[in-house]
Amino acid sequence: MENMRLSGDRVFALIVAILVVGGAAIFLSAALGLLAREGASIGRLALTQLALGLIPGVIALIAIRFAKPALLMRAVIPFYIFALVLTAMVFIPGLGVHAGGATRWIDVGPVTVQPAEFLKPAVILMLALFLSRTKEKIKDFKTGLIPFGLILGAPVLLLALQPNNSTILVIGATAMALYFIAGARWRDIGLIVLAGIAFVGIALVFRPYALQRVATFINPAADGLGSGYQIQQSLIAIGSGGMLGRGFGQSAQKYNYLPEPVGDSVFAVYGEEFGFIGAVLLVLLFTAFATRGFTIAAEAASAFGSYAATGLTLLITISAFMNIGAMLGIVPLTGLPLPFVSHGGTALLAALASVGVILNVAANRSKRKTLA
Repeated sequence: MENMRLSGDRVFALIVAILVVGGAAIFLSAALGLLAREGASIGRLALTQLALGLIPGVIALIAIRFAKPALLMRAVIPFYIFALVLTAMVFIPGLGVHAGGATRWIDVGPVTVQPAEFLKPAVILMLALFLSRTKEKIKDFKTGLIPFGLILGAPVLLLALQPNNSTILVIGATAMALYFIAGARWRDIGLIVLAGIAFVGIALVFRPYALQRVATFINPAADGLGSGYQIQQSLIAIGSGGMLGRGFGQSAQKYNYLPEPVGDSVFAVYGEEFGFIGAVLLVLLFTAFATRGFTIAAEAASAFGSYAATGLTLLITISAFMNIGAMLGIVPLTGLPLPFVSHGGTALLAALASVGVILNVAANRSKRKTLA
């Protein structure tokens, strides 16, 4: 009982620990593939992952886990505003970094920061606060859908200007799930779905690369050396892993063929080294993460805690399965990182801080539920 109170939830904490430690090992193995690539610096990659992601992430997790729930609720609005301002700063000349056809990063000297990673949990927490206070008024158009749209609208606009469609998709899917769980009218859900379809249509018309990704998903072999190269190499890597894999550190594709081996392609490296069995175990681990996160949400002592734990669990789980699905050719490529594994100190920091919120919710369950 005391161990559960200390961790918040022993099972959930253990799942996260396995993901973080295992993710670090997978990341280091994938980073070896950059040795053969001109200009790559494994030391710098590892340092940014550790100094910008893991260390501050663990500190944030512990601090948030032991914070008072009332303090967390008071911090939501300032955090939401901070994340919006930080995301808008990518458009400041000389500060924002433009790469790969998008402006998503801020240059802070030796490293770059991607504010959208902070914006994701900020939006979800803001929606959790709003939904916990709205209650039955959510069924009213003026007190339900309009405020919901305003909370979601500003982040979506900033992300669309970057552009960052994958993050919009993850936030939108999570937000709609929360709105549905809160008891919104089907009419309002339908309007949100229509707005989402309209957004996708506009993105396909005005963002040629988005349409190209859909075309590549439908027929990845059409341009095997161009737009279909990444998915082709990913499938080769995963397929060559067989049932048990080549062994840790033994991936061949990561050296010269697989694009972004430490980024959104890291699952392909993992699949090649650990095979079908290893891939299934990783999927089951993220499934366990989701199941335990939803259990914590169901036992939360407050509506805010329930919505926050549900939303943050969904946010991480959807990102994970979209990344894995893209590498398997099940969904179009999105560029989303694999949580706890892919390179990106900002993403790791945000994920660990989100885990801190979920553990805080778990730790503040009633005594009866804590003992269950």
